[in-house]
Amino acid sequence: MKQYNVGIIGATGMVGQRFATILENHPWFNVKVLAASERSAGKTYKDAVGDRWAMTVPMPKDMEDMIIMDADNDVEKIAGMVDFVFCAVNLTKDETKKLEEKYAKAECPVVSNNSANRHTPDVPMVIPEINADHIKVIDAQRKRLGTKRGFVAVKSNCSLQSYVPALYPLDAEFGVEDVLVCTYQAISGAGKTFDTWPEMMDNVIPYIGGEEEKSEKEPLKIWGEIKGDEIVPATKPHFTAQCLRVAVTDGHMAAVFVRFKNKPSKEQILEKWEQFSGRAQELELPSAPKQFIYYFAEDNLPQTKLQRNLEGGMAISCGRLREDTQYDYKFVCLSHNTLRGAAGGAVLLAELLCAEGYMD
Repeated sequence: MKQYNVGIIGATGMVGQRFATILENHPWFNVKVLAASERSAGKTYKDAVGDRWAMTVPMPKDMEDMIIMDADNDVEKIAGMVDFVFCAVNLTKDETKKLEEKYAKAECPVVSNNSANRHTPDVPMVIPEINADHIKVIDAQRKRLGTKRGFVAVKSNCSLQSYVPALYPLDAEFGVEDVLVCTYQAISGAGKTFDTWPEMMDNVIPYIGGEEEKSEKEPLKIWGEIKGDEIVPATKPHFTAQCLRVAVTDGHMAAVFVRFKNKPSKEQILEKWEQFSGRAQELELPSAPKQFIYYFAEDNLPQTKLQRNLEGGMAISCGRLREDTQYDYKFVCLSHNTLRGAAGGAVLLAELLCAEGYMD
């Protein structure tokens, strides 16, 4: 695979920092640009982040002295320095959408961690193992934007990465009808650590702004299909969600209750999970887990601290599969929210786009 020069837009935030650590030794991607807000522009990465470095590993040495560029005012200059950018900015949805389209129209593809464009009809929102074919809508998006190379592609909400991969392989044969999910989400999902959010110690907050709407709506776009120049969301399964913030550093867990059109046996579900793989595994993308879904038979697994880093934080862990008195089955799932759920998922999406020729 050829080498690609890339930029991180929003490099000083928590997801931007995670991008930096993931990309430090990436076999395909070389970080050439770090960009952030106007107040950070002109500073070295080390000085711009200061004591806000939130990762457990050190800042990459070759990035410490890189000069931060202005994410908004330097778009044309950045576009001339890189093949594409990763975007993880902390702006309003309207500001984010405007900025991402600005890069796309400068013929610089954008792989976004942000939510602003997730429901733009011709912007693919992709989990590479599940709906890799949605990237074909990029051709229609380029027509709308008037670009040859530029486009925006996004990854889905971080909490979806735990339970949607477990449900999706069951749908084709058994028909997933109704899903109730309760998510227990780590504080890093809010860009926080216990140092910056001490009130989360020994605490649970039963509300995360906008999260329940995302958890109910976004899976339907993932389940959707391309019709004409847009992705049309599916009408099933029916999702209802409740999302809680819990006192955990990293890792989103989900308690899932599911009803099927044709109820499978427990053995059939486990077989589907074990055998499930997607385009990411077929292409042997660098960030793709070898085994996408793991099942743990022990009653006390998966646990956030023990399983969140499975396969570099890119695998999904499931457990406690059993029949339910109101739904057909219930189980728990776990994913690493800043790896599979955020920066890692975006890097995997970028690898897919490169392998399929969209970055050439």
